[in-house]
Amino acid sequence: MKRLYAALLLTAWTLCAMAAEKSGIIVSINGTKYYIHTVQAGETLYGLSKTYAVGERVIVENNPETADGLKAGATLKIPYVTAVAEQMSDKKLRRTFTKHYVSKGETLYGISRKYEIPIQTIVEDNPSLDPIRLRPGERILIRKKMIGSEDEAGSRAQWEEYRSTLNSVAAPGDAYHIVRQGETFYSLSNHYGITEAELSRLNDGLKPSELKAGAMIRVRVANEEPAAEPSGAEMPQSPEEPAPTDTLPQSKPFGEVEFRALKPSQTLKVALLLPLSTEAAGANTHYLEFYQGFLLGLDSVKYRYGHSIDLTLFNTGRDKEKVEEFMKSEEFRRADLIVGPVYEEETHAVVRYAEKKGIPVVSPLAHIENLSSDALFQLAPDPARKYEKAAGLLDGSRRITLIYTADTDKEFEAEMLALIGDRPYRRHTYRYEHPNDIAKHQGYSPADLTSLLNNEDENVFIIMADNEVDVDRILAALASADTSITTRGRITPQFVVLGNARWNRYTNIDRTMFFKDRVIFLSTYHAKRDADAVREFDGAYIRAFGMLPTLYSYRGFDTAMIFCPAMYGDIEYDMEERRYQPLQTAYVFGQEHEHQNHVNRNWTRVNYQSDFTISIE
Repeated sequence: MKRLYAALLLTAWTLCAMAAEKSGIIVSINGTKYYIHTVQAGETLYGLSKTYAVGERVIVENNPETADGLKAGATLKIPYVTAVAEQMSDKKLRRTFTKHYVSKGETLYGISRKYEIPIQTIVEDNPSLDPIRLRPGERILIRKKMIGSEDEAGSRAQWEEYRSTLNSVAAPGDAYHIVRQGETFYSLSNHYGITEAELSRLNDGLKPSELKAGAMIRVRVANEEPAAEPSGAEMPQSPEEPAPTDTLPQSKPFGEVEFRALKPSQTLKVALLLPLSTEAAGANTHYLEFYQGFLLGLDSVKYRYGHSIDLTLFNTGRDKEKVEEFMKSEEFRRADLIVGPVYEEETHAVVRYAEKKGIPVVSPLAHIENLSSDALFQLAPDPARKYEKAAGLLDGSRRITLIYTADTDKEFEAEMLALIGDRPYRRHTYRYEHPNDIAKHQGYSPADLTSLLNNEDENVFIIMADNEVDVDRILAALASADTSITTRGRITPQFVVLGNARWNRYTNIDRTMFFKDRVIFLSTYHAKRDADAVREFDGAYIRAFGMLPTLYSYRGFDTAMIFCPAMYGDIEYDMEERRYQPLQTAYVFGQEHEHQNHVNRNWTRVNYQSDFTISIE
């Protein structure tokens, strides 16, 4: 009897030891949820049935190959049982979860990015949810403590893992595909060798216009191995559809602003607020040039996209009271998009109105410092990111030399010293002497910079001079030193000059020195007139207005070309992490943690090269 009892205990212990660990991977196949379990050595049907609280027969029915026993490495589908959320009281449910209601076209990937929450958490907490077939109006529980816990890379990896898991258990001939940016019904059906009608049928009557980047769809393949993903497309950088405002986590000072895209047939109504003239100074040509560029941008939007646009221009005169008076007009209040005002002090009232109406406000020229709003978009790049594209020059791998004169640009010096930080650098003082005086020093002159190139390092020179004459002389002295070393048969070390953007305002500087000294600028805007897009715009501008465009004209064109088409789509995603390049300057909008404003993060790096060409980064 004791032996029998011991044997029973041993058997029970053995069965417990063989009990499987529950998989964290859950998928939905044709509306039914399953755990996806990979069999480990020593696991049994009995152990799996206990782990997943289902009968052994249920496991075999869903996995016929298990009738002959389990094989290590095999992938099994095991029906999903009740989630924790279904067992909670209403009070605890409200305390634990935020409710999200699905909007048309939303994907699980998009919702995951909206709340920064793991996809698998959403799947586990919503047992009736089919991740690849979300229904408009469907309620999804979002676990509060997990909000903000997942980054974009994690969401992408999980969504891709979910696709791979589905493909591992898909029926013969079936496969699942994540829609990439730019893919269409035509391109997908062509890639997988099926008709567009069949693609629609496989996805419950999905229409071509309903295909969204980030969605997971079902396709057919010629064999049981899923086809490779089409190349040349990228995952979306942000959610496809915003959640209703009252379901979003309110982590910002004034709350999220929900933008809704216009239908293609709707007319976009734009309010443009510019100080075209003031009583004191008269007409302001810069803002007239911006307006003219904006008009050409509207023409291009109509021609390229077929959108109808109704523009109302308000001359603000740089008068805050006049702006507030305009805000009471019917023309202003019917606007879908507000561009301006130009100056920050006039912008506050406009932005507060726009927050209530869910209307984007575009600050086209100013850097906004004392206003934070989810409704505000800024085209001027963020000053904090100015030198990101030049950081590699000052990372300690190059010899850094600061060249001083009697007059120092203190602001530029402070920026450079902050970038250099604790890394070593050298100081050199430049003093100009007339050529007739050089002979007095037996050929040596403090204006000769040859000594700065007597090394075998890669060099970065930073000129701290605060006036045009000194900058011009130092650039010429560096070029002369380079030539002098070369003519003596020696090899000049590599060097560049990290330039001060203020130099572009100088009118008498010899700009050929920019090429000879390989000057690098960080600029808020750049437009080379020999670039195709710029040349085409220049021609149109000259024909329309009889003059060459300025940087203000280019910025006006860019503003119209970015935001008017966006009102029919991208505005719903806050235009986050998308790259816009109407002419030659690129824009990438994003929010920083301390500010809600959607600020352009992209500075342009302009490289003058010794072969007299200019490259743009």
